[in-house]
Amino acid sequence: MTPRILIIAGSDSGGGAGIQADIKTVTMLGGHAMTAITAITAQNTLGVSGVHPVPTEMVIAQIEACVADIGVDAVKIGMIGSARTALAVAEKLAELPGVPVVFDPVMVATSGATLADDATIAAFERLMDRATVVTPNIPELAALGGDARALVAAHRCAVLVKGGHVEGPVVTDRLYSADPEDPPEIEWSNPRIDTDSTHGTGCTLSSAIACGLAVEWDLPEAIRRARRFVRIAMLEAPGLGRGHGPMGHQAVRLDLNMSFFEPMLNQVTVPATDLAASERFYRLLGLTQVVRASPRYARFETEGGATFSIATDPGYTAPVVYFECGDLDVTVAYLQQQGVQFEQDPRDENWGWREARLRDPAGNSVRLYQAGEMRRYPPWRVGDA
Repeated sequence: MTPRILIIAGSDSGGGAGIQADIKTVTMLGGHAMTAITAITAQNTLGVSGVHPVPTEMVIAQIEACVADIGVDAVKIGMIGSARTALAVAEKLAELPGVPVVFDPVMVATSGATLADDATIAAFERLMDRATVVTPNIPELAALGGDARALVAAHRCAVLVKGGHVEGPVVTDRLYSADPEDPPEIEWSNPRIDTDSTHGTGCTLSSAIACGLAVEWDLPEAIRRARRFVRIAMLEAPGLGRGHGPMGHQAVRLDLNMSFFEPMLNQVTVPATDLAASERFYRLLGLTQVVRASPRYARFETEGGATFSIATDPGYTAPVVYFECGDLDVTVAYLQQQGVQFEQDPRDENWGWREARLRDPAGNSVRLYQAGEMRRYPPWRVGDA
């Protein structure tokens, strides 16, 4: 069933953050986005020029209309508009026991504009009581008291502290868990992406986490996959506007698989004898070359986001088909239980993919794998791609 995500947040007229970023994220991840708009803003990549809160009664009416008819599998909360709305939403969420809630405590826009006053921030306490996970950045955490572990203890929710505001070449996000079965602290680190297209990163991350929780990924896995979505969207940013630009949600096409057991075809490798001649041939066909490792390997991106490779390595004597899995290890374990034999169990390869290898009954080579941004955006991606 299509996961139903209820988004309670403000509108961004520039389309980079808020409801607009949320809808794009949920749609790209295969969900159905429903909205309860809390505020209308006039903004672009340079800043916010106006904010008009939606009356609390109308916010609640939107929630009730969606829940009563369509139902909801997860809730994402962003900009809340007012303290009164925050308290009313918290009460309404109490009527949805068991539904995961991702709360992004939006206080300040990327441009620096204030989006929550002191009274509204104080009312966040009630929303945190209802949340599965709260996703503050460093300044937001400071406004909430500065101690993630204290928030976990007080509200019995997990806290994901986003590290993008900390300077340095690496960005580290830390999850402080409320689940005794999880480690008390989990962290993810990746090289910082050098870009000004960071508008809507927090909105996008929290909506992607909600999508993961809606299809019953556990919280750490939902976060891991959501971070990957954000990074690829940043890499795909279209470069719009003169300030903090929007990300490229629309271009995150075949880089994530939200299912547990349905592998996704998005990569094929065929043998080549003359790499340069084959490179020229496939470029003439209109493919975009993204990797060049002469004289043995090249990778191309096709319209729609699938990739296609050519290889002169002796190991490639026939085409190899790659299926990306939502969880490679779970998929392989299931198939082994069904009697499927593997030539190679899941293993981290030096090109950044995790792979398992097997053959179909006709002897064709099949590889199951996970790659994320390493498929289209490895560090060695060619500069003119």
